Amino acid sequence: MTRYFIDAWDPAYGSNIEPDGGFAGPSEQSTAQVDADVEVPSDAWQPLLPAPGLRPPRVILLVDGVRRIDAGLWTEEEDGGSYPGLAASYAAGVVRCDLDRGAAELAGARVQRGLFTASPSATDAVAGSIRYAIQRVTGNGEQSKLPAAIQAPLTALEVDVSTEARAGAGDDDLLVVDGPLRNRRQLARTIGYIKTQHRQYLPPRLAAVVTSLKPGQRSPVFLTGTTWGAYSWYLRLPGRPGAPWAGIVRAECSADLPPAAAFALADLALVTLPRFASTAYKDPRAPQNLIPIAGLERRLRAMLGDSRLLHRALTQSAARAAYETATRNR
Repeated sequence: MTRYFIDAWDPAYGSNIEPDGGFAGPSEQSTAQVDADVEVPSDAWQPLLPAPGLRPPRVILLVDGVRRIDAGLWTEEEDGGSYPGLAASYAAGVVRCDLDRGAAELAGARVQRGLFTASPSATDAVAGSIRYAIQRVTGNGEQSKLPAAIQAPLTALEVDVSTEARAGAGDDDLLVVDGPLRNRRQLARTIGYIKTQHRQYLPPRLAAVVTSLKPGQRSPVFLTGTTWGAYSWYLRLPGRPGAPWAGIVRAECSADLPPAAAFALADLALVTLPRFASTAYKDPRAPQNLIPIAGLERRLRAMLGDSRLLHRALTQSAARAAYETATRNR
């Protein structure tokens, strides 16, 4: 049985894995290959409006996930070695917005917990009635890289709750994933919603078209050739005027779609997303942090439980196991 030693340092200090706001604009040039001639020739780029009379779908499903490190830990191996690990909680949920009824409701939410480590001998960590299922990390398990390992199971959980929320529904809906699509491209009628712009995908001349957008306008669609290739476009949400990138978000959809379907999704996003934009006096991340997403984040974080109690339970469990091991070896 692997022994664990829980870090006494509160993981809330210096271990926050939620991204910062940073709405000033992209600060890093992307290395992705970009085809800007997909919808409009790059030398004819200009702000675009949706087709006249286009209406949003009847139902919009907004998906988000949250994650939190409950404790850092170290294992004790039989050969005297040790591996770092993280005990993390994560949750995913879906808000269903019915525009006909003017109602929004939680369509599903689930919480999971995992113990992330490269230790070959590690097993589940149990703290009272809470179990952190082992999530084996490949490679040498560097401590600094462990938080990134949480993304894959969180994405899988988001896919599960999205699929469950859509079960038995018709095809008049739009699924909005908070963040890049990554490996959720198989979900139909789905767009990724990226509210924080860290990387610049376009050359300055085309980026100037983006910053010239007015609320309710979008850029032409372009194709990115990253690991998770996608059709992408920018749009500006309604809000107070400010810096050039204020209110600008990037949306994306699967590169497996026919181009015409991608253009249609871009127009659909343009007539749908602005109605959910937040306001500055309610949300410091306005207008990018959509109102249903903000409410869902609060609900999911509450579902994760009290991090202090979980940290204490993990510490007590590890101390109890160490005492029992020492007693047996006398």
